[in-house]
Amino acid sequence: MRTLCSSTLIGEFFIIGFAGLVAMKNPDLTMGTVWTVCGIAMALSVLLCGMVTRPGGVQLGWALQIGLVLAGFIVPTMFFLGACFAALWWCSVHFGRKVDEAKARFAAQQEAGADPA
Repeated sequence: MRTLCSSTLIGEFFIIGFAGLVAMKNPDLTMGTVWTVCGIAMALSVLLCGMVTRPGGVQLGWALQIGLVLAGFIVPTMFFLGACFAALWWCSVHFGRKVDEAKARFAAQQEAGADPA
């Protein structure tokens, strides 16, 4: 699960940065505000790569996905990109858990086959 989720989060890191560049063109926002919010979101996406397998890591990832979708109110394209990344996040968590279960079953079978008892 960690590999799939981390790949999604690193992709989000870049998307958040590009969205920040687009948001800078909004005359109602200061550059400091844009980069404070984007910087926090980008840092969160990188930090979550290491926290994904810990308790609460997946839930924080979902919070980031919601934030990306809500960023569509500032950069309208983010409604679409946020929804795409939320779908990727779901797939990463869902199929990542299935891969982890399959690896555990395979390891158990290998261990059982190696025991002469």
